[in-house]
Amino acid sequence: MVKDTAPVRAGEEIEVAGLSRFLGQPVEVEQFPGGHSNLTYLVRTPEREYVLRRAPLGPVAPKAHDMAREFAVLSAVAPVFPPAPRVYRLCQDPSVIGSTFFLMERRNGIILRTAAPAEIAAIPGYQAKVSQAFLTCLVSFHSIDVSRQPLASLGKPEGFVERQVRGWADRWTRAKTAELPEMDGVIKWLSARLPQSGSPSLVHNDYKLDNLMLREHDPGEVEALLDWEMTTLGDPLADFGLALTYWVHADVPGMERITTQPGWATRDGLVREYALRTGRDMSALPYHEVLGVFKLAVILQQIYFRYFNGQTRDARFQHFDQAVARLARTAARLMEEAG
Repeated sequence: MVKDTAPVRAGEEIEVAGLSRFLGQPVEVEQFPGGHSNLTYLVRTPEREYVLRRAPLGPVAPKAHDMAREFAVLSAVAPVFPPAPRVYRLCQDPSVIGSTFFLMERRNGIILRTAAPAEIAAIPGYQAKVSQAFLTCLVSFHSIDVSRQPLASLGKPEGFVERQVRGWADRWTRAKTAELPEMDGVIKWLSARLPQSGSPSLVHNDYKLDNLMLREHDPGEVEALLDWEMTTLGDPLADFGLALTYWVHADVPGMERITTQPGWATRDGLVREYALRTGRDMSALPYHEVLGVFKLAVILQQIYFRYFNGQTRDARFQHFDQAVARLARTAARLMEEAG
């Protein structure tokens, strides 16, 4: 098994004594190092392993990084969607480790980011297998019946796209460290061209390859879908547009994608297959691709804002402002292509 944890980064330590008291037994803590936002840890007790999720250090955007809401989402989704990890305990007492956190089950598998580990790379045609698993999981997720409780209470589909544009524009304003006229143009374009939405579905809002955990010896099967904090109800094309953003358009320094290499599904191939398998009207997809690129730019700017203001010392973030500018140019190009 590939080791997916590392020693906890300096400045991001967990209060082990408080966590031990909370669980009533001694704990050992390591960190999952891949994420850029919420902090995720492996908690090992004499009885079992847990995954602990907490918000990043320093001030965060209003309503962002809501661990109690993510716990509620997973509580509702896991019973009807096997890739969603089960959750165990929520703690909203900041005296335990300094922030709200929750504990969920530990899943084991492979996460692909910039390169495939040797055991996956040795499988003939693994790129096509993973591409299919990626799409199949998303189609299955968007097919869940959301008309009944508790799923029906996870969001308000009416006005979803307008709220997305308004909310992410507000996040951009709050996180700006310099003027970027291209982003202002994107916000105006998105606000002026709000599309009609089809039937609502669950929307993960961060569906990307490195949030999928694949079966260790079968990359054509999904073991888990991770990072549920932004999940809601809304237009599934928003999910698909963001998924295409990460698959195709996130070609920025520090975020190189394995999916741009030979053998992986193309953007057009994914679109054709998604349309065929869902039967959805795809005419608004170009809009949602622009929205997806915009959202990724804002996410990276929020991370850079924390680095810029000294709230994190993680050196991975020091050039994210350049990535934001490049994504803004990509969004502008997609706007021109959309007409």
